[in-house]
Amino acid sequence: MQRDDKGFVLAGSALDGKVDWRLDRPRYLLETSVPVVFVAGDVRSGSVKRVGAAVGEGAMVVQFIHNHLRGV
Repeated sequence: MQRDDKGFVLAGSALDGKVDWRLDRPRYLLETSVPVVFVAGDVRSGSVKRVGAAVGEGAMVVQFIHNHLRGV
């Protein structure tokens, strides 16, 4: 899993040009360099380190997983 210089996990567009993407769809916003593995909250590079933001990101991940399972 790709990380920034401080050890936080990179996700979404922060990975553009850094890793090959083998799926037929674009990487989801909170998807890591490992396909279908998502990151939310304090461990994500660029997060605001707030509980409310982490909860919102977690809710977004649920939708991304539903989309993946439907093949969207």
